[in-house]
Amino acid sequence: MIDRERMRELAAAQGVALSDLQLEQLDRYAVTLVEANQKMNLTAIVDRQGIEEKHFLDSLLLVPLLPVGCKSLIDVGTGAGFPGVVAKVALPGLRLTLLDSLQKRVTFLEELSAHLGFGGVTCLHGRAEEGGRDPALREQFDVATARAVADLAVLAEYCLPFVRLGGRFFALKGPACEEELERAASAIALLGGKVVGVHPQTLPDGSSRNIVEVKKISQTPTKYPRNAGKIKKNPL
Repeated sequence: MIDRERMRELAAAQGVALSDLQLEQLDRYAVTLVEANQKMNLTAIVDRQGIEEKHFLDSLLLVPLLPVGCKSLIDVGTGAGFPGVVAKVALPGLRLTLLDSLQKRVTFLEELSAHLGFGGVTCLHGRAEEGGRDPALREQFDVATARAVADLAVLAEYCLPFVRLGGRFFALKGPACEEELERAASAIALLGGKVVGVHPQTLPDGSSRNIVEVKKISQTPTKYPRNAGKIKKNPL
């Protein structure tokens, strides 16, 4: 399905070395995604080049930014598994939690994880704001990440409660995120975070991305996250 040598070169250009086994896993991922997409709406991107660049490479951009010693990552609103599953392919020792509110996507991710031979992956059906209040998940992760889920102020309230003190929250955003950052500044501070970097990236087709890096510098107040209605209606 994928052009393995091209995928190897694309990843290497971003500082990520992929072995033959990892390329085999990505190939299996692509085939499984396309097959499953015929039965449920997982992605609008099903062509080979699109999967290589806009799913796999786009997700791999996160990997070099992960803090040294990162052992656990939660992908919030993971959908078809981006970026979490791709990060797990690149970093096999990563303990990965995939959280999604739609059961059929969680079922797909469970089957995918088995198909790729993964260990150390937990697939959870649930809403982010409920998970963020669960003692088993709250402030338990080195890294929380989300891709194309919501505005940054909303996303911060969904994700920062999962991050342990000293950990990171990475938001994978589009080409323009300056206004979002301004709107989200007070929310991020209130939730215990501090923006420590915005990492611009460019895909081979020339489209640009930004990965916003937030460090957890203090514990999230216990009243957050609020319920979904309040988060969406009245962002912090």
